[in-house]
Amino acid sequence: MSDLEQQFNAAVDKVRNAPTDGDFKPSNNYKLTMYALYRQATDGDVSGKRPGMLNVIERAKYDAWAKRKGMTRDQAMRSYVDEVDMVEAQYG
Repeated sequence: MSDLEQQFNAAVDKVRNAPTDGDFKPSNNYKLTMYALYRQATDGDVSGKRPGMLNVIERAKYDAWAKRKGMTRDQAMRSYVDEVDMVEAQYG
């Protein structure tokens, strides 16, 4: 496992185990960004049909992920780690 993969996995663990009552309250757009970076890093480019307009949440997730199309796995992992580091530096 590369150093970047280790950093990415550590960042994912931090996000999964973050307290829900902490100081940092991520916006929905921020959550979508993190979701998209995670999916791009783990699954690559989005595939499948875009959800219908009545399925608002899944459609937003699909669209956020689709914006990352073409981003390499390493770029997505690095961006995810950088986002987590930024939040950690600001909120502890």
